[in-house]
Parts: sequence; C-alpha cells; structure tokens
Amino acid sequence: MNAVPDVQSIRSTIKEMILKHLQGNVDASALTPQATLKDIGVASLDAVELIFDLEEHFNITFPDSRADSLGSDTLQDLVDAVVQGLHEKAAAAGG
Repeated sequence: MNAVPDVQSIRSTIKEMILKHLQGNVDASALTPQATLKDIGVASLDAVELIFDLEEHFNITFPDSRADSLGSDTLQDLVDAVVQGLHEKAAAAGG
C-alpha cells in the first residue's frame, strides 16, 4: 500500500531538509508556508540540490519546469508539489 504521508509530516520533512541545506544559517521560525526559498537565503544551486533531495527522499519526480520557479517557490508550493507527486505516484501504482 502506497499511503501518502500527511501534509504536516511532509512540511516538517521539507523544513528539516532546508535547514540542513542552509547548515543552520536560518532561524527555523522563518520557515513559514509563505516564505520563498529566496527570502530565506536558499541560493539557486542550493534550491536545485534541495529539489533533487526531495525527489530522492520521497521517491518522486518533479516536472522539469519546476526549476524555472525555484527562487519564487514558497515552502507551501514545495509541500503542494510533493503531495501532488506522491498522489501521482500512488495513482500510477494503482493505490
């Protein structure tokens, strides 16, 4: 069974991954759903690495067009993209 994790769990995982990428150079309280990656100090290369890490962690693939909006993506945008990817994966697996 391919159950999709709850949104809060996904959000927590993404926050942890962002904090890891920024190596503690951001206050966790700044990671609000409305905060953009650019606003919290995620550089373009770090954003690309973050996307790859999210894909690997959740075993999903984001569309190539995702890279075009990385700096303006909010934390909620990333959560929504992961949820969508997990639902698509579950549907493809027949779950």
